[in-house]
Amino acid sequence: MCGIAGFYSVKADQNRQESLDIAQNMQRSIAHRGPDRGDIWQDEESSLALIHRRLAIIDLSDDGAQPMFSPSKRYIVTFNGEIYNYLDLRRDLEAQGVKFKGASDTEVMLAGFDQWGIEKTLSALNGMFAFVLYDRREKYLHFGRDRFGKKPLYIGWVDKALVFSSELKTFHSYPNFSRQINQDVLALYMKYGYVHAPHSIFKNVWQLLPASILSLDLSNVKADENLATKMKTYWSLKDVAQEGRQKPVKKSDVILIDEFEGKLIKAVESRMISDVPLGAFLSGGIDSSSVVALMQKNSQTAVKTFSAGFEQEGFNEAEYAKKVANHLGTDHHEFYCSDQDALNVIPNLANIYDEPFADQSQIPTFLISALARDHVTVVLTGDGGDEILGGYDRHTKIPALWNKVSWMPKNVRQALCGTLNMLPEEFYGQFKSNNPNFGRQVKRALSLMGVNNAETIYDALVSGWVGVDSAVLGGNMPNIPLHDKAQWPDNLNFLEQMIFGDTLSYRPNDLMVKTDRASMAVGLEARAPLMDYELAEYSWRLPQHMKVQNGKGKYILREVLKRHIPEELYERPKMGFSVPLNEWLRGPLNEWANALLEPSRLKRQGLLNVDMITAQWKDFQDNQAFQNVRKDLWSILMFQAWYDQWMK
Repeated sequence: MCGIAGFYSVKADQNRQESLDIAQNMQRSIAHRGPDRGDIWQDEESSLALIHRRLAIIDLSDDGAQPMFSPSKRYIVTFNGEIYNYLDLRRDLEAQGVKFKGASDTEVMLAGFDQWGIEKTLSALNGMFAFVLYDRREKYLHFGRDRFGKKPLYIGWVDKALVFSSELKTFHSYPNFSRQINQDVLALYMKYGYVHAPHSIFKNVWQLLPASILSLDLSNVKADENLATKMKTYWSLKDVAQEGRQKPVKKSDVILIDEFEGKLIKAVESRMISDVPLGAFLSGGIDSSSVVALMQKNSQTAVKTFSAGFEQEGFNEAEYAKKVANHLGTDHHEFYCSDQDALNVIPNLANIYDEPFADQSQIPTFLISALARDHVTVVLTGDGGDEILGGYDRHTKIPALWNKVSWMPKNVRQALCGTLNMLPEEFYGQFKSNNPNFGRQVKRALSLMGVNNAETIYDALVSGWVGVDSAVLGGNMPNIPLHDKAQWPDNLNFLEQMIFGDTLSYRPNDLMVKTDRASMAVGLEARAPLMDYELAEYSWRLPQHMKVQNGKGKYILREVLKRHIPEELYERPKMGFSVPLNEWLRGPLNEWANALLEPSRLKRQGLLNVDMITAQWKDFQDNQAFQNVRKDLWSILMFQAWYDQWMK
């Protein structure tokens, strides 16, 4: 796991020393991603520079350093990530006569480019990665990203130069970066709380889409051209889902569970290959407990596990994690976060997440990453299970509710929902007191029953801000893959639509951003076995009852876990990795929030609807039972904090 960056300038007057100075400044901006070593390669024939910051995981010797040449010297790469099947690929290449100098996965990937070509090699890779590859013979620059977008890559234009990096903050280190906010993308961010690829918050800067490659002919590249239009996919989630539904696995439930467990064991074992200390995040939930159980089964020593908790009721999973750890016999480490611990992180969030980002679990994710980094360099996580196996409440509850009311005429549904919505959140919350968000969730679901179709319901469920078009001045929603029906399979049912949408958009643009920035801020590598692409392809072939059954999601994973841990240790309401944000905004964060939302400050920026935001903030403070605004306000506050950090 590393940080990568670089640039290609078309300015004829930029000399080699000037290029090196720029590259060194850019390298320093991502040093946290690779604390072990930093190197720069400059092309002798052009102003191309490739930058690498190394977090050494596989082959700790100089043979694993980057930028690295392929065996033929045709290619040179700066690479971020891990190739989990590199040992298998290495054996195939050795059988074809390839000789290797070192033992790194980067060298194997480069040898594949030499022997098989770029697209065939990409199709063979199982891993998480982003890379920039220069073809010295053809003078082409290639950018690649893994299938699910675990590793980030920004590419854009700065003063007639092509600039690229793992993180957006590097662009600020390149001379004359204009920092022009894209109002349309700001509207997109306000709606969802995160920015969707291929966009970025700045004009003329893009994110490479997951499962995509961008190839540029440096002899014919045109400054300021729209790079998003040149991205091409090498793996199609649409095709995977469509083929999975057309060719489902028709076997007994027991055989399906056996097969799924076998694929998950393979995914876990391949992610345990490391030349540095390794551990795992453990929340005590189904996903992380499954990963840790299989890790411990595959380990001769006690696996190091890490959990974080809060003392407030409804926000603490650490007690459950401890029970699972004790049962499995792991070397368990707990960190109980005080309010002050979390509050100390908040001023630094805009630096860690150098693009506006408003998933509140960014706070505990950073805290547990910092805890783990004191003991290990690599962790396995439970990320990805919900998105392939229907683990969210929107998967298990909303389709069933929609099926019960969708037959009604729309005007009848709207009238019924209006009546039920008059009841306060507390009325519904009393029926499920162990879930503090249940009342809010029911109210949200009821409000959606009056809409036209399932697609509209899903979009609203993953959105935060209502009335975003009027909240952002002059902003119009840009096109994103989530809304591009050409990227969707035909004839998916409601549950399948939500699972597809989560995998296509929510997971890469929210969950993966959260984990990547939080872990890499402290130089920690995070690996997610449940995001193995072969496991995902298999999951699309499973019958629906193996995902959602009797109102519960992830049925097949529950059955796997049952073989390793007693059910009473993990069967409990889903909590999520959340923090008591409402209480903080009304208490110790109130002065901070008031300053960020001060009307005169908002007016000077000229980006947001001051009256609307001021009214929302006042309602939140005046009504102590008012919960729905939490995600909306956090999106605004995170944007304001980001603006203070990067736009002044």
